[in-house]
Formats: sequence, structure tokens, C-alpha cells
Amino acid sequence: MPTAKKEAAIAELQRKLSGSTNLFLTDYTGLTVEQITRLRGELRKDGSSYSVVKNTLFSIAAADLAKKLEQYLAGPTGVVFAGEDPVAPAKALKTFSDDVKAIGIKAAYIEGRIVDAKEVLVLASLPSKLELMAKLVGSLASPMRGLVTVLSGNQSGLVRVLNAIREQKAAATNA
Repeated sequence: MPTAKKEAAIAELQRKLSGSTNLFLTDYTGLTVEQITRLRGELRKDGSSYSVVKNTLFSIAAADLAKKLEQYLAGPTGVVFAGEDPVAPAKALKTFSDDVKAIGIKAAYIEGRIVDAKEVLVLASLPSKLELMAKLVGSLASPMRGLVTVLSGNQSGLVRVLNAIREQKAAATNA
């Protein structure tokens, strides 16, 4: 029978799991408390959170998902609970590994699919969802902007011709 403290930890994990669509499992071996705190700060910028979990409590809280991730739930495990955009936490983990200390990425659960560490690193090299949407909007707006410029060219040409005629008439009357 689990203790009240363990039941509270399971309930907290279930709450975090229900609010996360993407998970990243990491091995935090060798990290100091200060480094983990720094990692949490980096992840918090994008709305993600990082928790050190006990594998058995995570297995109980995640139930069906834990069965899929069972092979990765060995040894020290830290879990990144991420929202809709899986690229931002992947970038944060890679940046932290490059700048501070290498953190082992075991696997990730992204949009209903389990991916390995290599795929997470590939994901980290992609632009974020917001950047991709901005590029798409720019690509869609560019032809429309060109069309507006071409269509307004005739009108501005007419205005320039009329202005030149006006200037000629004004010069002819003054002379």
C-alpha cells in the first residue's frame, strides 16, 4: 500500500502528464542541483517543466504510456513535460548539453510516437513551430504583395503622366 506521500507524488505526476502532449526522458546522472535548476529555468521559458521522477511512481502514474516507455525507465530519470511545441524543449536540452554539461536523452514521446535520442537531436535542429508559421505566412504574402504592386503600377503611372502634363501646362502659362 503506497504511503500518502507517494500517492501525492503519483497524483502530481498524473496532473503533469494530463497537461503535457510531449515528454522527454533524460538521464540526469552527474548533474548538480544548481545545474538542474538552470535546466529547469531554460525549459520554463517555453512553458515546459522538468521533474526528477522515480521510475516506479512514473510507471504507476502513466499506466499505458509507461508500458510503451518501459525500456527507457531504468536508472536515474528526469522528465521534461512539454506542451504543444516539441521543438522548443528539444532545443533547450541540446543548448544545455552544449553549454553547461551533457545530459543524456533516453527517448521522447512526441505527438503519440516514441522517438529515440538521435531523432530528438534532429528535432532540435529544426526551426520552432512559430518560426515555421512565420515563414509560411511570409511565403503566402509575397505573391499577393507582388500582385498589389503590379496592379498599382498602372495607377501610379497615370498619376505621373497627369502630373507631367500639369507641370507642362503650368510652365507654358508662365512663359
